Amino acid sequence: MVKFFSTILCTIMLALPLTGCTGTIQNAEKNHQSESKPPKDPNNDNQYPNQSTATSGNTSSDTEAQKYSNTDSIQVIAKPKSIPVLVNKQNKLPDSYNPSDLIYAKIPFVNTAGAEKRKMRKEAAAAIEKLFAEAKQQDVNLLGVSAYRSHATQITLFNYYVKRDGYKKARTYSALPGTSEHETGLAIDVTGGNGKCQAQDCFGGTKEAIWLQTHAAEYGFIIRYPKGKSSITGYKYEPWHIRYVGKAIAIEIMDRGITLEEYYQATPVNK
Repeated sequence: MVKFFSTILCTIMLALPLTGCTGTIQNAEKNHQSESKPPKDPNNDNQYPNQSTATSGNTSSDTEAQKYSNTDSIQVIAKPKSIPVLVNKQNKLPDSYNPSDLIYAKIPFVNTAGAEKRKMRKEAAAAIEKLFAEAKQQDVNLLGVSAYRSHATQITLFNYYVKRDGYKKARTYSALPGTSEHETGLAIDVTGGNGKCQAQDCFGGTKEAIWLQTHAAEYGFIIRYPKGKSSITGYKYEPWHIRYVGKAIAIEIMDRGITLEEYYQATPVNK
């Protein structure tokens, strides 16, 4: 009888760990399947139908972005409404800043551009409309890709790139929340009329890129991240990213072949 109960007890003791292990394995597989899914691309508005209603609350994305911000010495800009304001990796907009004069720019955009991306500050919107109109007169067709970007959207976008490429690489082409020029409502990414090479290196050297390099300043825009200046701006060459600073400053910057940092004699970012 003792031997019988001993056999039953051993059987129960062996069964319990196996049950626990099975549950652990199943949970691990479930977590792995979840982690192996590629992150959603914030540039595709169809994946974020409610993105424009996002708020910068105490979310995990906010916490992650704040963690990165704490690793850098960044000054908060005192006059974010200034048209030629310097926004870069060392100078950030206040988290609460939201341009009050945003309007929809009346220019053609790529089909994937959501409502938020079609907005610019009033003065910049008027300027980009004139630029697009003149380009078309000269047989240069342009499309807007992305203009304004809210602080909440920048948090989502930056965290996506970090998850995809890692923090160090993401910093070479994407801005920490608050340090993106798109949050000013004064910058816009453009591409050619065929919609190809959106925010890609292949845009450089195209007829549209050459026209922008030559004529953007006439409408108050500069090529914000010019070739050979990454050690100063902190970003690689982006011929598609133009920034409104006002006509007089734009002409001086483009004629001298300098950056906005050099215009203000600011400390180089050095990535």
